[in-house]
Amino acid sequence: MSGSKTTTNHDEIRRWAEERDGHSAVIRTKGKGGVLRIDFREPEEEFDEIEWDEFFKIFDQNKLAFLYQEKTQDGGTSRFNKFVERT
Repeated sequence: MSGSKTTTNHDEIRRWAEERDGHSAVIRTKGKGGVLRIDFREPEEEFDEIEWDEFFKIFDQNKLAFLYQEKTQDGGTSRFNKFVERT
């Protein structure tokens, strides 16, 4: 994907999310804490807002990386993000 970046840096992930009015969230599942999401305050009933500390604990336990874009193709602010396995 053009213009995408991947990181495991907690500060970088939090900065990216908060610059877009995003908050740490999880969809609760059985297992290692749940499925992580960045909640942009759009109606998502299944999202539970969590503290960043809990978010990054789940992130590290599941050995995830954060795939994201800073800008859209037309230069706007992108909200594209995805959690992927660390390589």
